[in-house]
Amino acid sequence: MRAALVQGGRVLDRVEARTPRPATPDAVIAAALELARPLAARAGAVGVACAGAVARGRVTATAAHTFPGWVDIPLAERLGAGLGLPCAALNDARAAAWGEFAAGAGVGTTEFMFVTVSTGVGAGLVLGGRLHLAANGLDAELGFVTVPAHWHAGAPTPAGQLAPLEFESSGTALNARALALGFADARALCDAAEAGDATADAAYRHSAAGLAWKIADVAALLGVTRVALGGSVGLRPGYRSRVQEALAAFPERYRPGVVHAALGADAGLIGAALWAARSVQDRAAQDASAQG
Repeated sequence: MRAALVQGGRVLDRVEARTPRPATPDAVIAAALELARPLAARAGAVGVACAGAVARGRVTATAAHTFPGWVDIPLAERLGAGLGLPCAALNDARAAAWGEFAAGAGVGTTEFMFVTVSTGVGAGLVLGGRLHLAANGLDAELGFVTVPAHWHAGAPTPAGQLAPLEFESSGTALNARALALGFADARALCDAAEAGDATADAAYRHSAAGLAWKIADVAALLGVTRVALGGSVGLRPGYRSRVQEALAAFPERYRPGVVHAALGADAGLIGAALWAARSVQDRAAQDASAQG
């Protein structure tokens, strides 16, 4: 867990601590409050970015084995009350998307997507300059859209065996493929691919091609013009170049610019903070309008 004091898109101060195990709601919230309190006295609002489905400040884990008991937990309410500050909560990929849009690789766009390729595949969408937030918390679950199942058993459908993109393109998927091919891990496979190993490169390109296909789909559906890649796999120059090469197979109008995320590991921290500040401003404007 990390906490930071953010002003104008810049991190002024930061602290971090291990996530409690087991990561139950009470344990995580208590640890988060302890971590953030030293910074809270200098803050005007608190933003929180976390894994799982987040809707109206409430969190339900999508990985219940990792975050047990997280079902409709009022995270924003509890953190806000504990710190004495207005609080806004976002899914971590959505927070990173907002950070990159407002202060990083998405500046100057109106239709933008951030994609993290690491343990899984996560994403966040900005459409018309507004962060896309669905009522059910499924705002941009790119990792769970379907692609042909080559590396993992897929569900039978009229279109054949299909699997979630995450099962074919994530770092976890690459790691499993690396071990099957005799490499030490996903990093070793990616290094070998970038050094010219044909076997490793075929696996590397399979991951990139699946992601490129779904990026083209999003561009066709929503008009996204720029995509920023983050995460341990997504930030590799070789991965980005292979995504771009795979995108070249699609019509030009469905090929958004693909760049690396500019804020690195701070994208979620900055995005959550900027979102919280914006939420406070919006609430104040609404209150003023109601009084008027």
